[in-house]
Amino acid sequence: MGNCGTREENAVVAAHAQVQQLHLLQHPAKNAIADRKHNRTSSDLSDPSTPRKIEDAKNISIYNDVIAFTLFELETITKSFRADYVLGEGGFGTVYKGYIDENVRVGLKSLPVAVKVLNKDGHQGHREWLTEVNFLGQLRHPNLVKLIGYCCEDDHRLLVYEFMFRGSLENHLFRKTAMPLPWGTRMSIALGAAKGLACLHNAQRPVIYRDFKTSNILLDSDYTAKLSDFGLAKAGPEGDETHVSTRVMGTYGYAAPEYVMTGHLTARSDVYSFGVVLLELLTGRKSIDKSRPSREQSLVDWALPKLNDKRRLLQIIDPKLEGQYSVRAAHKACSLAFYCLSHNPKARPLMSDVVETLEPLQGNGGSDGSSQSSGLPDYRARRRLTGNSVHFRAIPNPKCSPAVPACRVR
Repeated sequence: MGNCGTREENAVVAAHAQVQQLHLLQHPAKNAIADRKHNRTSSDLSDPSTPRKIEDAKNISIYNDVIAFTLFELETITKSFRADYVLGEGGFGTVYKGYIDENVRVGLKSLPVAVKVLNKDGHQGHREWLTEVNFLGQLRHPNLVKLIGYCCEDDHRLLVYEFMFRGSLENHLFRKTAMPLPWGTRMSIALGAAKGLACLHNAQRPVIYRDFKTSNILLDSDYTAKLSDFGLAKAGPEGDETHVSTRVMGTYGYAAPEYVMTGHLTARSDVYSFGVVLLELLTGRKSIDKSRPSREQSLVDWALPKLNDKRRLLQIIDPKLEGQYSVRAAHKACSLAFYCLSHNPKARPLMSDVVETLEPLQGNGGSDGSSQSSGLPDYRARRRLTGNSVHFRAIPNPKCSPAVPACRVR
């Protein structure tokens, strides 16, 4: 990811006038775990009471594939942010559907988009907005949602993404009116999400996602999984550093126990969160569900003792699947979840391990648990999980393709 890095919060920032000047140049014609009760995400960088500020705005303009929209243009495509255009709401703010084409700006390709509007009074603020622009502005991968553009005008902060037709994985798994996802689709979603995390972890400067959960996994029309919401992402440790120290942020039920206890963040923290999501896919249960009996409210606490017991693990598989899956594939998927959820971070697999373990479970209901897929040559596993054992082999140095050579995130 080039020389991507974080800086101290008191680093030099440009005055608000620089943002306005940037837009005049670009458009001359236009002149932790913050809230456990509500399962919400909070930020360690935002303070709604502080002035909105941005580092040198030219750092954003280097992303040639990212469009700087005006507020007027985004108001136009969302019909002035009309209520019936709302797709959803999150810690950042409200997301609206829109449609860009040449009527918005000459040369724009016609396509539907999702416009995320910063809630000025919300938990997440300008710093997360800037973090998301910087990370998604430089990284491109089929399993990362594509950032099309942004708006930074006065105190308005907006992001424009590709539109994901099937919404979030959370809605498909837990909305009562949703049709149950078949086993094959669930394993495909797990693989896509794993590839997205592997891309981040294997970037030239690793990125720790820090908020991996079902609501941040979006699905396109083919159920391809793409990671969204990079506001809490952090650049990983460099050199001899073993972790990044930060306030504890994320979502209750998904955060790794060692991160909650110490604030020490590593890529293995994301692996734990992946294990929770994989468990949700396998069981059809939420990570935290207060409506269940007390012993079953925490999904990990309820399921973990059964995951490594072949006599009991099939008891936790989502009954909505009605047995339409390979028992062998279920064993492998449960074993993978067991390793990802280890309380010892070093015992968890790398995301490249996870990718290789999930690839043979694709297609035909995952019936062939021994075949190997060549679908992801860039992320060959350092360790391969087979059944309940771990095997090692050498690998080439994996990289995630950046769109630009460097970035700066404060």
